[in-house]
Amino acid sequence: MNTIKNIIALGLDRLALACAALAALGMTAIVGIIVTSVMMRKFANSPVHITEEVVGLMLSVSLFLGLPMVTLKQKHVRVSLIADRLQGPSRRVMNIVALLVGIGFFGWLIVETIPWFEFAFKRNLKTETTRLLLWPWMALMPLSLATTGAILLARMVGIIEDFDNAAPNSGNPLE
Repeated sequence: MNTIKNIIALGLDRLALACAALAALGMTAIVGIIVTSVMMRKFANSPVHITEEVVGLMLSVSLFLGLPMVTLKQKHVRVSLIADRLQGPSRRVMNIVALLVGIGFFGWLIVETIPWFEFAFKRNLKTETTRLLLWPWMALMPLSLATTGAILLARMVGIIEDFDNAAPNSGNPLE
């Protein structure tokens, strides 16, 4: 049983890492596109016409692709005024409730994004200026949401270690 848990945990870790790597590449590409556009505007008086659309798509995709790793490492923004003061069983109940809310939220988002993706796919929707197909960009959203939901579920059933219970807060609000 431990072997199966380790395989699932490793698989989710690698999938989150791959998503994070793609997010980092996307953010790097955003900087490259913006710098190129600024240089073209300054020296050739002709900015790159695809900048706004491509950067917008890449930013959206990068944010969603970064979500699984942030969730896996529990580094997202948290309101922990009450949770940090709870001890023992009440802290565990709070963690379970938080995981259930997260799983429900990501499940609901997946249910909402699939028809949205299918609509763009069936109609072959494209961006206005660059005429890029939208569905490949949109397909990454349900993938990242499903990965994030799977990470939360794996944490709830004990496949992935809960960092919150493993190491008590040092009192530093920035950690």
